[in-house]
Amino acid sequence: MKPKTAPKAIAYAVAAAVLAAPAVPALALDLQQAWREALANDAQVASARAQLDATRERVPQARSQLLPAVGATAGMNRVRVDPNRGPDRTYTSEAYAIQLSVPLLSLPEQQAWEQSKLAVGIAEAQYAQARQDLILRLSRAYFDVLAAQDNLETIRAQKRAIDEQLEAAKRNFEVGTATITDQQEAQARFDLTVAQEIAAQNALDVQRALLAQLIGRPASQLDVLRRGVLLQSPQPASETQWVRQAVDSSLAVQQQRVNTEIARREIERRRYAKYPSVDIVGSLARNENAALNAVGLRTNSATVGVQLSMPLYTGGGIEAGVREAAALLDRSQADLETTRRQVEQAARQAYLGVNSSLAQVSALEAAERSSQLALESNLLGYQVGVRINIDVLNAQQQLFSTQRDLARARYDVIVNGLQLKSTAGVLDESDVSAVNTLLAPATATSSTPPPSSTPPPSLPPPTTPAPTKR
Repeated sequence: MKPKTAPKAIAYAVAAAVLAAPAVPALALDLQQAWREALANDAQVASARAQLDATRERVPQARSQLLPAVGATAGMNRVRVDPNRGPDRTYTSEAYAIQLSVPLLSLPEQQAWEQSKLAVGIAEAQYAQARQDLILRLSRAYFDVLAAQDNLETIRAQKRAIDEQLEAAKRNFEVGTATITDQQEAQARFDLTVAQEIAAQNALDVQRALLAQLIGRPASQLDVLRRGVLLQSPQPASETQWVRQAVDSSLAVQQQRVNTEIARREIERRRYAKYPSVDIVGSLARNENAALNAVGLRTNSATVGVQLSMPLYTGGGIEAGVREAAALLDRSQADLETTRRQVEQAARQAYLGVNSSLAQVSALEAAERSSQLALESNLLGYQVGVRINIDVLNAQQQLFSTQRDLARARYDVIVNGLQLKSTAGVLDESDVSAVNTLLAPATATSSTPPPSSTPPPSLPPPTTPAPTKR
C-alpha cells in the first residue's frame, strides 16, 4: 500500500476495531428470550401473581356472607334424675338439628363484597406493574451489559492502537527520527489503558452477573444493536399528550383511585353497622330420651321465621368508626393527588429524557465523523512530520470515546422510551418484541473493513525528522 493511503487505511482499521463483538456462540440471547426467562424466574413477579390469586379468593369469601348458610348439630347426653319422691332414673338424651339462615337485608356485608371486588382490581394493577418493572429492569440490565461490552472493546481497540503507536515510536527513536519523549508518552498511555482494561472487564462481569440474576442462568453472548438502526422519537410527539395519558392510565394512579373508592365504601360499611339486618331462619330438630324404667320419649320439630336484629347502643363505637373511615378517605384522596403529580412529573422527565438522548445521538454521530477526520489528519500530519505522537494518541482516544458514548446514547434512547411507556401505563410485552427487532447477532453488526485483501499496515515512520522538542 502506498504511504499516502496509509492514514486512511489505519483510520478504517481503527473504526473497524471499535465496538467489534467477539465470536458468537451457537446460541445467542436476545431481549425477547431474556424476557421470557426473566418472567419465569423473577421473584417479584411471582410474588405479585400469588398476591393476585390470594386477593381473588376474597370475593367468594365476602359473597358467602350474603348467601344461605346451613348448619347441623348433634348431641348425646347421659342424664340422671334424682326426684324427692320415687326412685332415681338414668337415661340417654339425643338431639339432632339442622339450621338454615338466609340473609334478606345485610348492608355491611354488601359493601364488604363490593370492596373485595375493588381489591382485585388493585392486585391486578400491582401484577401489571410488576411485569412492567421487570421489563425496565431487564432492559436496563441487558443494555448495561452491551454498554460494558462496548467499553471493554473500545479500550482494547485503543490498547491495540497505542501498542502500534508505541512500536512505531520505538522504531523511529532507534533510527533517530523521533525523540524518547514520543516513546515514553506512548508507553504511559499503554500502561494506563491496561489498567482501564482490567477495570472494564470487571465492570462487564458485574453487569453480566446482574443480568444472570434476572434470567436465572449465566448470560450467554447477547444480540447487539444493529448498525445503522434508525431510532424514532416518541409518538405522539407531544409532551402534553404523554402527560395526559400518564395521568389517565398510569397503573400507580389506577391503584390509588381504587383505594379511594374502597375508602369511600368503608364509610358506608361502618355506617350501615347501626342499621337493622333481616334474615329468614329455620330449623329441623329431633330429640330422643331413652329411659330405663319408662317409655322413651321422641319428638320432631320444624320451625321457620323471620329474624330482625338491630344494635341499640354500642357505646359510640359505630360513630367513631365512621369518623375514622372519613379521615382515611381524606388521606386516600390526598395520596391520589400526590400520585397524580408524581406521575405527571415522571412523564415529563421521561419524555424529555427520550428527546435529550435522541439529540445526543445526533450530536455524537456528527462528532464521530469529525473525530474520524481528525484522526486521519493527525495520522497524515505525523507521517509528514507536522504532528507528533501525542497528537495521534489524543485523536485516537477522542474517536474511541465518541463511538463508545454514541452507543451508550442509543441504548439510553431505547430504555428511556420504555420508561416513558411505563409511566403512561401502556408498556407491555409487544414493546419488548419491538425493541428486539432492533437487535441482531453480533457478527451481523460488525463493521466492514475497507475493501482490500491486505491487512491494515502498521503506522509508518515520519518522512521528515520529528520535532526535537515537545
